[in-house]
Amino acid sequence: MSVLGWMVIGALLVLLAVIARTRLASFIAQRPGDYADGPCFDIREKFNGPLICEGVMYGPTGKVVSRFVADFEASWHGDVGTMTEKFRYDSGLRQERCWTLTLSSDGTIKAEAPDVIGTGSGQQQGSAVVLHYRIKLPKEAGGHALDVTDWMYLTSNGSIMNRSQFRKCGIKVAELVATMRPRDRAYAGE
Repeated sequence: MSVLGWMVIGALLVLLAVIARTRLASFIAQRPGDYADGPCFDIREKFNGPLICEGVMYGPTGKVVSRFVADFEASWHGDVGTMTEKFRYDSGLRQERCWTLTLSSDGTIKAEAPDVIGTGSGQQQGSAVVLHYRIKLPKEAGGHALDVTDWMYLTSNGSIMNRSQFRKCGIKVAELVATMRPRDRAYAGE
């Protein structure tokens, strides 16, 4: 076999290894069933009333590009919930989003918001919730449409850890890590 043939075979093996790692051993390889044995994360209970969210955004190089604090207010009427988010970024930018979440008896979630393209989908199972959706960024953030995967994990003290990845054309362009918890009275008036 020629050197070119061995190079092509080598490149194909590397490509297959990268694809296998992405599908089997990475952030996007997680499945709701991986968390089925944990404590029950019921979004109707945990996303109810006033919440505070604190987090950071990482850019494509892994450096923190933004920090934020957000106030959430959530309420439910049966299996349909509304969650309003009011973000305050360290840059001074403010952003609001209002989600409508619909929970089915099998734990599947339908998620809609004005800046979400189409309808997002997700699943709650055990101690985790996953949401997948496509979001349209505001013009001041570039106006791009990104594919988002949100994984939220219930901790033993009732707080929620959120890790999200934002992808364009399958390439990770940003990541978010945040905590969410019931808003303490000590934070009132911020």
